[in-house]
Formats: sequence, C-alpha cells, structure tokens
Amino acid sequence: MSKVVLITGASSGIGKSIAIFLTEKGYNVYGTSRNPKNIESFPFKLIALDVLKVDTINDAVNFIIKQEGKLDILINNAGMGITGPIEDTPTDEMRAVFNTNLFGAIDVMKAVLPQMRQQKSGVIVNVTSIAGYMGLPFRGLYSATKGALETITEATSMEVKPFGIKVVCVAPGDFATNIAAGRYHTPVFENSAYKENYQMNLDLMDAHVSEGMDPIEMAKAVHRIIETKNPKIHYKLGGFLEKFSIVLKRILPDRVYEKMLMNHYKL
Repeated sequence: MSKVVLITGASSGIGKSIAIFLTEKGYNVYGTSRNPKNIESFPFKLIALDVLKVDTINDAVNFIIKQEGKLDILINNAGMGITGPIEDTPTDEMRAVFNTNLFGAIDVMKAVLPQMRQQKSGVIVNVTSIAGYMGLPFRGLYSATKGALETITEATSMEVKPFGIKVVCVAPGDFATNIAAGRYHTPVFENSAYKENYQMNLDLMDAHVSEGMDPIEMAKAVHRIIETKNPKIHYKLGGFLEKFSIVLKRILPDRVYEKMLMNHYKL
C-alpha cells in the first residue's frame, strides 16, 4: 500500500519538485497551495492549505485521513523569504515571516501528530536552510526563522520518538527556484544608512539563486531520507562552500568567522 505524503507549498519550486519526484516513485502525494484552483494541473493531488490559517490546515489533514485512512509522511516545505537591514525592516513584516516559516510549520506538525501517534509511525521532514546555521547580513530574519525551526525539530524529535515518529530537517543552500520573486524585500530607502551595501547584497542574493542547484537534487535527497530506516536529525544540501561554512563557524573564533562573512558579502 502506497505511503501517503503531505507536502506544503507544492505548487512551485522545491515543493513541486519533491511532489512530482515522489509521485513518480509510487508515493500517494497530496501537495498544498493557498489557491490550488488558480494553478495548472499536476500529476499529484493539489489541495488548499494556508499555513497562516489553522482551520485550513486541519481541513486539509482531515480530508487526507478521511480519503486514505492514514498519513505517513509530512514534508513541511511552505515558507517565504525576507531581506533587509534589521533597522529598516518593519517589525510587522518580521512577525509575518516568523508566522509563516516557524509557527506555520509548527501548526502543520501539530495537525498531523495525533494521526501519526495513533498509527505509531510517521516521518516529518522540516525544510530549513543552510542560512539557518548563521546570521547573514540583510537576511537575518530569514536565518532566524530557519534556525529556530532547526531547534524545534530537535526538541520535537525527542518528544515524539516514543510514539514511533521520526522528525528530521533538511537544510538546502541556494537552489534555482522562484523564491526571490516571493520574498518580502525591505525597500532600499534613499535616506538609509545601509543603502549601498543592501542594494549590492540584493544583487548578490539574486545571482546566487539563479546559479543555484537544480531542485530535483532536493527531491532526491528527501526521497533518500524518508527511505532511511534510522535517519539523522540534520541534513544539509548545497555547494561545498555553503556546507563548509557551517564547519568553519564551529571551529573559527567568532570575529574571524564574522570577518570572513563580511569579506564574502563585500561589507
């Protein structure tokens, strides 16, 4: 009997690639989108779910369980980007990205856990980011949301292990997706003290995404993880320098590492 998979944010980018790949591998995939009626048809089922609205999360999860009688795997992929100097970014926008990337992911986990506990089995994969391992200039808020989700993953893993549920996270680096188009960009204000450096870094970010890895590599990685009997808690997927930067952060003095990052971002 095919395993039933729920993937949030599956209408584009990494989520869409994972959904198509797992469907081709024989999984019974339910992808989600805030507005599935406005989207082209896919080879997997696409249902409505907005991670900011708990009633839509519960409706989607209950629908899948009613249709299939089980829910084996959650891939918590829905998220948003945000850029901007901490000083210039509106606090309401900061709260919004935490609500989507952290609390939205938590609410989806809370919705699927009762069914997984009843089954005494389940796998939850939280999609985080290599950016979550360090505070990056002009992406500090995004780094903070993904770093928080990594920590929540560790805690949840211990809490649900007695019920036969595995919780892991996979941190991608830069991938060639349309995430840049969906980011909240704090405007480059004319009177901002950060104007020149922020604009230069916006250009760098967009270049990194356009030159990023193919999302199919993320799909293959997620497939390997959910097929692993005893998966690790943390997985990282990116270029050599992206992954090596995490190692350097562990071994270098703080200010040396900070200087290395500032040189990279031309600050």
